[in-house]
Amino acid sequence: MELYNYKILGACNPPFAYKALLAEDKIGAMLPCNVIVQGKTEGVVEVSTVNPAASMQAIENKELYNIANEIRDKL
Repeated sequence: MELYNYKILGACNPPFAYKALLAEDKIGAMLPCNVIVQGKTEGVVEVSTVNPAASMQAIENKELYNIANEIRDKL
């Protein structure tokens, strides 16, 4: 497999990160802030990110899950 024009972008949104930290003080270690942009074939680009709602399910905090759903909808 060959990687074509593979870029990892830091896409952290400070207001949402702050909101998440207020809901769960240790969440900083788990914030899903990267977006991947890669050329798959000639003229085809794929954009990928982690579903924040899925990654936050590991922490039992309803407020945090609601924030993650809001972020997912924006992505």
